[in-house]
Amino acid sequence: MAQREIYPNPPLVLTVIELRHTETSPLSEADQAALKTLLAAKFPLARPVHRLGMTLTSAGVTQENALDPRYMTRDNTSAVTFRRNGIVVETTRYERRSTLRELLRLAVEARQKVASADGIVRLGVRYVNEIRADIESPSDWSQWIVPALTSGAALEAGSAGHAMTWQGVSVFGSQENGVALRHGNHEGYAVDPGSDLRRAPPPPGPFTSSTSTASGSQKATCPPWTGKTSKRATTKPP
Repeated sequence: MAQREIYPNPPLVLTVIELRHTETSPLSEADQAALKTLLAAKFPLARPVHRLGMTLTSAGVTQENALDPRYMTRDNTSAVTFRRNGIVVETTRYERRSTLRELLRLAVEARQKVASADGIVRLGVRYVNEIRADIESPSDWSQWIVPALTSGAALEAGSAGHAMTWQGVSVFGSQENGVALRHGNHEGYAVDPGSDLRRAPPPPGPFTSSTSTASGSQKATCPPWTGKTSKRATTKPP
């Protein structure tokens, strides 16, 4: 099989894969130590992350301030986080699907050895692109981006002039199995170079971003992990 090209300057700045599984008990300190041992070759750094969750019930809104176990690579470009109801794998150094899938496999196998979940509920993959170009006005993005996505830049509001920013959302398929595309023009960064998950800082200035989220869910059954991913969630970048 021929080796696929890896672009030296890809616009993809963040890839996130989230595998939601059945609810489990919080991981104990012993569980977290065991996970660190199993993941040490690839994710040797233990850096827990705070997460604020909100639940809406008939009694009102409740907040949960959780500390999720997270393990990172030494260059801080990839991380795996374990939650009570899921596993999140993130990387700012995306190469190809097979590499991302291998990171997920390592995380799932470690979780199942330490404190197994009963089955998979949902699988989602998010790709965040950041495209930068030397432009003078928002309407110039039509030279770089397909017009179907930049048409909002041509809108004019009298003396206020043309639109300075524009955003859009397109949904394909269903909520259970589909793809959502979010796009728009911005200033700054789609992924903060100073965050825990590092990336090579690009020059500041205007950019367009697109976020593609492919997801698949299981409503009637909750299958065990078999190493096979959803077809919907694997039809994205090579």
